[in-house]
Amino acid sequence: MKITYVITRSDVIGGASMHLLELAQGAQQSGHEITILAGGRGVFLDRATTLGIRCITLQHMVREISPFRDWLAYKELKKHFRSLAPDIIHLHSSKAGTLGRLAARDLSVPVIFTAHGWAFTEGVSPVRRALYICIEKALARLSAHIITVSEYDRALAIKAGVGNEALITTIHNGIADDCREIGIKSNEGPVRLIMVARFDTPKRQRDLLLALSKLPSQDWTAEFVGSGPTLAKAREFAREQQLLDRVIFSGACDDVPDRLQNAHVFVLVSDWEGLPLSILEAMRAKLPVIASKVGGVPEAVMDGETGLLVDRGDTHSLAIAIKRLITQPGMRESMGMAGRTRFDTEFTFQTMMAKTLSIYNSAISNGPFNKRK
Repeated sequence: MKITYVITRSDVIGGASMHLLELAQGAQQSGHEITILAGGRGVFLDRATTLGIRCITLQHMVREISPFRDWLAYKELKKHFRSLAPDIIHLHSSKAGTLGRLAARDLSVPVIFTAHGWAFTEGVSPVRRALYICIEKALARLSAHIITVSEYDRALAIKAGVGNEALITTIHNGIADDCREIGIKSNEGPVRLIMVARFDTPKRQRDLLLALSKLPSQDWTAEFVGSGPTLAKAREFAREQQLLDRVIFSGACDDVPDRLQNAHVFVLVSDWEGLPLSILEAMRAKLPVIASKVGGVPEAVMDGETGLLVDRGDTHSLAIAIKRLITQPGMRESMGMAGRTRFDTEFTFQTMMAKTLSIYNSAISNGPFNKRK
């Protein structure tokens, strides 16, 4: 099978791009012919090349709305689709999902779109929400199938009239086991908290810093892994709250699994999420998870069993949850073990890959959605 993947950006590594890299690598190892089209040049393309995956740079694909560049990107995608002649096209991220479906609409090729969280999710303004729903309704008609990474997003789309139950399937994110033996962590010294997320407005690193400022008498340290536009402001806020002696800003790192191994508690507080790979990585590392109750997060984190869920933006409840896990090492250990068990049964890469290939085969058998009446 010839599979062409498309993603908007190559200058950052986030959940969608990590998901795509693992999917492409798994498909290639299964004997399929893979090509990735990605906007610009950057760390994503470097990593894909290292994995031996064929990549093509899209010169005009950018995240921002730019009518002229978007038109050029549309033409560029159309040219590559005709040249590559894939059996299936699989699109990731909103801009790639939009332009890719438009570019492929006249081709006899089934197009799959994975929504890594909808642009019309909870927390988006009513005006933007209505606009994005209209756009996605139209684009759904050009899709052979839509994959959501959570049941939350599937239900959200169906309720909004974007596609229907037959068109949309939930395939939870899955990641490979790193096959390392994880020992019992020492409870000596401070409890080590870690957050792995791009520094951008939806990730709310400031909320975690504010919650930590409410716990001056507790014995903790916190590490923030990631880079992005709000990093400088977060560092300045930590300085204002006199937290810099207990907080580490590590930037973008290639050794996240090692850093998770050295932590006691994983934290992710976001405005919205699909199903974050970082949470799955934490569960794989036997870490209890504290997270905001948004999107598909509750489908991974069982509140009170594998971690603790708090309402978005509720820094008071966040501080209470952190204190519970700081002061109760037995709870940390039992939740971490339960999270690992849940990872093994629900979120492995093999499960995700098998379900995705099944969608591909079904789409090819049925023919492109836009050609079927």
